[in-house]
Amino acid sequence: MGIIKLIKNEIHLTFERDPAARSKAQIFFLYPGVKAIIYHRIAHKLHGMGRYFLADWVSMHARKVTGIEIHPAAQIGKNVFIDHGMGVVIGETAVVGDNCTIYQGVTLGGTGKDKGKRHPTIGNNVTIGSGAKILGPFTVGDNSKVAANAVVLNEIPPNSTCVGVPAHIVKREGVKIAPAKHVYVADLDQIHFPDPVSMDLCSLRNSIERLYRKVENIECGDYKEDETD
Repeated sequence: MGIIKLIKNEIHLTFERDPAARSKAQIFFLYPGVKAIIYHRIAHKLHGMGRYFLADWVSMHARKVTGIEIHPAAQIGKNVFIDHGMGVVIGETAVVGDNCTIYQGVTLGGTGKDKGKRHPTIGNNVTIGSGAKILGPFTVGDNSKVAANAVVLNEIPPNSTCVGVPAHIVKREGVKIAPAKHVYVADLDQIHFPDPVSMDLCSLRNSIERLYRKVENIECGDYKEDETD
């Protein structure tokens, strides 16, 4: 694909998928995700030709301009949409399938323990929420969703939704999976995350209220030793 056709394709894709886009000129001049993908296509081609230094230079220039770092050797599929994009890092052996959406702060990285293939393979039609970390040489299956701030350390089957640190599956093939106790469930909800301090304070308040009721019962002479709350 020629560079002009490549640019037109990326702009058209973004215009179709981003409801905030007002014009194609706005996308071309102001959207870092579009610029990052275009730069990466060039760097990847140079890398494939053995022009490693030049490929790295293009990649580092893209990082400076967009805040998005994609290794020239990473494989990025068709119609990949990086929304906002600041802080996105995609490692050398990462593979991203077609029609994926990646939000800001996402890392497709390694754990430092693997050789050769060190980074994840992302299937087609996958959505990765802001701040998510997918670390290791495993696969995230087609049509899956990774919630914001999730840390994924193991393979995710196709058509799944995963949340949490470490990430666990809460929905598969459209069916909710019963979570372990105290696990917060969300379907790619990037807003409503629990506040652990607030949860502990709420638990403490409930305990104090139970003790207060016991004291009242003792003072009134109504308390029994085997009384339950």
